[in-house]
Amino acid sequence: MSAAVAWMIAMQPLGAQMLGYGSAPIFFNNPPGATFPQNQPLVRQQPNPTSDVAPYASRFQNDLAFSQRYQAYYAQALRNKVKYVFVIFNENRSFDHEFGTFPGANGLYSDGVNPRSPANTPGFTQTYTDKLSGATITVQPFLIGSQQNANIIDSVDHSHTGLATKLDVGSNGVPQMNQFSLDEYTKRAGASPTSTSNKAANQFAHLVMAHIDCNTIPFFWYYASRFTIFDNIFATEDTPSTPNAIAMIAGQSGETQWVKHPSSGSAGPTDTSVANICQQPGATPNPSSLTPGQTGTLAGVPVTGDPQPFYGSEFDGTTTSREPAGCATPGNPAKPAESYATSNIANVLTFASLPLTFQGSQIRAAMATDRNASIDLGDIQNDIPYIASLGTAPVAWRWYQEGFDHEPTDPPGETTNTSFVSHHDGAQYFGYIADNPSLSSNLKGLGDFFNDIANNNLPPQGGVIYIRGGYTNIQGFSPTIQNPNFPVTGALAGTAATNPNIAAVNTAKSGDDNHPSYTDAFISEAMAARVINAVAGNPTLWSQSAIIITFDESDGFYDHVPPQILSYGPDGLPQARGVRIPLILISPYAHAHAVSDAIGDHNAIIETINAIFNLPPLSTLPDEASALAAGNSAAFNQFVPAGGLPVTSGQQKYLGPRDTPSALMQSLLSGFDLARLMGNSPPLPASLALIPTSIANSMPPFSGAGCSAIGVTPVVPQGQTTDNPPPAGFNNLPSTLPQYN
Repeated sequence: MSAAVAWMIAMQPLGAQMLGYGSAPIFFNNPPGATFPQNQPLVRQQPNPTSDVAPYASRFQNDLAFSQRYQAYYAQALRNKVKYVFVIFNENRSFDHEFGTFPGANGLYSDGVNPRSPANTPGFTQTYTDKLSGATITVQPFLIGSQQNANIIDSVDHSHTGLATKLDVGSNGVPQMNQFSLDEYTKRAGASPTSTSNKAANQFAHLVMAHIDCNTIPFFWYYASRFTIFDNIFATEDTPSTPNAIAMIAGQSGETQWVKHPSSGSAGPTDTSVANICQQPGATPNPSSLTPGQTGTLAGVPVTGDPQPFYGSEFDGTTTSREPAGCATPGNPAKPAESYATSNIANVLTFASLPLTFQGSQIRAAMATDRNASIDLGDIQNDIPYIASLGTAPVAWRWYQEGFDHEPTDPPGETTNTSFVSHHDGAQYFGYIADNPSLSSNLKGLGDFFNDIANNNLPPQGGVIYIRGGYTNIQGFSPTIQNPNFPVTGALAGTAATNPNIAAVNTAKSGDDNHPSYTDAFISEAMAARVINAVAGNPTLWSQSAIIITFDESDGFYDHVPPQILSYGPDGLPQARGVRIPLILISPYAHAHAVSDAIGDHNAIIETINAIFNLPPLSTLPDEASALAAGNSAAFNQFVPAGGLPVTSGQQKYLGPRDTPSALMQSLLSGFDLARLMGNSPPLPASLALIPTSIANSMPPFSGAGCSAIGVTPVVPQGQTTDNPPPAGFNNLPSTLPQYN
């Protein structure tokens, strides 16, 4: 019997009799200083547990009351058990795109408990007018799978302005979620569409409404069904990747810096080192048009686009320990993958982040090694002594990102940085990290993570570990073609040597961070499984760990849940929050087979880390607290449109981090089982998290039958036995293979 067959047999569902619907729900009451509604249920059990998880899922007690009494027990229990927090930080997928049909979750066709009609699902039916034919086009969510090669798709519009259009915030301040297809069509067609642009526009207007399930991402669905999935977590910022990469560690993308320096970004420094930007042999300077002595305009704050970090850019005049820049397109060293235009370099970020509070009692010594203190430390002058006064122990941390340094795929003795997506490295934007050897030493490559964990070189006292993929993958995988006859017969038949379409796909889709622009979902899942197997395969490490799988933003894919708009930026567009994203909590102390409705964004992760490591909330640090207060003033409230911000009556109360518990920002603590943390119930076994390497590295996993293999049945529209199919002529690769539009 093969490993895959044996594993599939073990995963079979036990049936509805194991649901335990009579068990008491978990309720949360008010923690000190917060405003939670009394008796608000946050956690429920998923239906139909499989035989492996059923013994742990059937016990579902009301043991997590978030009262003042339980809060102390809870925090202390976490600190006694959890020493390591691993964050697998993926790219660009909305919740409905990946988990819209996950049973028990608030998805496309159900609120998690009861079916929901399209009429009661915001944005379910999207419409736009085809400019060439004049026809009104209607698009509703549809499933793509193996027949559509759903593991390799193209990216949709996730620009700041595009996302604002897609949300379509109404006069009542509530997003209508009804312009996803319209935005895609308008962006691609242009004012006077040609036949070519119109075909592409129609394809993207449909692609944005496509969703996948456990046949395309079986590992993520497996983890979600064995542990706790959160279905109410949103992107912190209504923006593309960079601002949310920053928000992962800071809870904002520069709102407090904007408040302190409203005119920041008005002028750039002198370019003195263009030739050092790209150091890969054969690569051209990035961009090749720059010459020393040019000046530019730095991208202002808050960050709303994907500018490059200042340190490592052409404006970085330092000559020692230069941070790496993303350089060439994989497979084409002469073509820059990252834009270093003089208008696309970020300001040095100077506000507080977790790596600052991680310094604890050693913060003065750590900040003393900063190379440009007058700039890098200017906005945290009061935070530094405050953090030092708390006397907390330093928290170790690492940011492992593929391509940052030498990777196993690099030639011996050479570091190419080919796979490095520099605008995804949130830590590199902060001056006191990137320009400070004491902190920048924590920035590493993906291969370093696997070496460190294999050699027991992780911080022995525990810490917070971020893991990110990149443009390529370090395991040597190539994209998988499941159906060679899609989009048309023979389109992807043969080999890369004989079919230029396959060569194009191989060049474009070999990444492993789940970004649809350049990854294969199977390769991305294999990377995540390798990380989780490395942790769960070490009994000591597993017993001390919490693993979080989450994403930066939605890529602009449709999601039906309107985010609460909490702030507006200087452009008058919604700044926070963005579209809903997936989040899964894996731990021996997690609830098994559970769904949490806790509401939050990346601040929820920060809040959880604060609780585990006894850190002060970023929002309470002196410099951030004063900026938050100053932001709620006429100077900044003027950017709120009439009817905007109903949650704060039009006031800008959230121009900064939001990591203090409140009804608008709940942590991930509801995903933990207090009885397990207290030792009253056994921890979940590592076997629930382990995926055999032979399966993790098989593509497609389970020969494309992932749902049956993991024992999960996706939800389908009410009254139907199958999901909605894609429209005739659909092309999932309208950018990569435009000839089939």
